[in-house]
This record gives sequence, structure tokens and C-alpha cells, in this order.
Amino acid sequence: MRSVHRAPRRAVAAVTVALLATAVACAPQPEEDTATGPSGSPGNGCVQGELATKTPGRLTIATDEPAYEPWFRDGDPASGEGFESAVAYAVAERLGYGKGAVVWQRVPFNKAFAPGAKTFDFDINQVSVSDERRKAVDFSAGYYDVRQAVIALKGSKAAKAKSVADLKDVTLGAQVGTTSLRYIEDVVRPERPAAVYARNDQAKSALRNGQVDAVVTDLPTAFYITAAEVTDAEIVGQFENRGSAREQFGLVLDKGSALTGCVTAAVEALRRDGTLAELEQRWLSDAVDAPVLK
Repeated sequence: MRSVHRAPRRAVAAVTVALLATAVACAPQPEEDTATGPSGSPGNGCVQGELATKTPGRLTIATDEPAYEPWFRDGDPASGEGFESAVAYAVAERLGYGKGAVVWQRVPFNKAFAPGAKTFDFDINQVSVSDERRKAVDFSAGYYDVRQAVIALKGSKAAKAKSVADLKDVTLGAQVGTTSLRYIEDVVRPERPAAVYARNDQAKSALRNGQVDAVVTDLPTAFYITAAEVTDAEIVGQFENRGSAREQFGLVLDKGSALTGCVTAAVEALRRDGTLAELEQRWLSDAVDAPVLK
């Protein structure tokens, strides 16, 4: 913000007051003005159904392909089934866009938060908010608090791990560009480099085929994998969040997007009125406590 030159002390009081009034009128409005009000609807700058979206009158939402459970049901983000699909439509409704006004787009995970202009209004794809990613994109308020978990085949050496130290001499795998991979590299610091895969399904195949001893994913995905996809695997445990900050998934937007404040207001309203908690209970209820690896 540009500084406002003060009038000389010897100037008459009326001139000083006039200049100050002009400065206040021209100053950018504080962020609180775009937050949701007591009713939970977006603020005055967020006219429902009339936002500056990529396509007027439409809201374009992106996610990766394939779209995994429990985040999306049967790989179809447009169904409204699955936690992230339901959250996306709840946010859209808060913004004034009904289901018929939502357009889905497929964007690879890493491309969603890479530098450069986006073709979507927001992306929902288990993207953890981080300062590093904020350099290239905007994030909404967090819509889900998450922990990372370790999956290993039952009876294997990795499955017997009780602590982070027990994982140092096993081969771990994770999807490229994820917080899961970062936990391997920064928290476990294994003796062997992590095996890195373009997609989670490749990491799962590597685990099933014995190419890695264990894989790291977010906890809800770990519960689904062990229950429905690699049933001879089990959750070894979950990592503690590092530091005082919670890891959260956020909606991804263009850097400097005019929609960021409105989308954040919508997410915060859904948290306040209990919608996010209800959707979490419905779709992620299996993601309960798992042993904590310290």
C-alpha cells in the first residue's frame, strides 16, 4: 500500500481532517470485510452466482484422475458422493452455484499447485497447505485436518514398526510432490532413498508386488487402501503433526485470484455451521485413531 503524505503541522486542522478522510476512503478494505457474516453467507464482495469465474455463470472445479475413494465415489467427482465431491458442491452452493452450474476438469496433482495461470476456479485434491506452495498459488481456509500414515503388508518387517526409528532401514514409497513423501524425507530420513511414484495407484502396486516395504499416504486413504484395495496390508501407524501447526487440505486457486476471499468465506461458513463435520463423519468415519509413531 502506498504511504499517505501527512500535511505540515502548521496546516489548518480542517485541511488535515479532509486529507485523512480521503486517505481512509481510498485505502484497501481490510480482509475481514470479505469474511462471512453471522448468517454464514459470503460478504458484500461475493455476489452469489455472479463471481468472476473462468466461465461466467459456471464454476469450474478440478481434481486428479483417477479420483480415489473415500474422497470420490467410483472415480466420479461429479456424483456428489465421497468427501471431497460433497465438500466441492457444498462450497459451490455457498457461492451461489447449483450442481448444474458446476463443471469438472481433470488436472494432475502436481500441476494443480505448479506456477502459472490455472484453467479452473479452484482445485480439490487432498493438497496440503504450505508456505512453499503459497508462493505459486492461493489456498482457501483448510477444509480437512489430516495426518499421514504408514501402510505395510501384514507380517512384514515394516508392519512390526512401533516408532519412526523402526522405519529407517525399510524401503518406503510415496507419490511425488506430496506431504507423504516429505514426511519420509524429513521425518523418517530412511537409510535408503524413498521410491517415488507419479500416482498413488503405482505406489500401491509396488507395495503389493514387494517392490517397497511400506507406503505413506494420508490416513483416510490408508484406511480405504487396507480395507478395499490391498487387503493383505495394514496400517502400521500415523505420524504426529510437526510443530504446533496442523496439516490441512485447502482448495487451490490462481495466485492472487479474485475468488480466494469468497471461497475461504464459504469454507469457513461450512466449518462454523457443522457441514464439514457432518460430511467428515459420513464419508471418513473409518479414519479413526491409529497408533502414533513417535
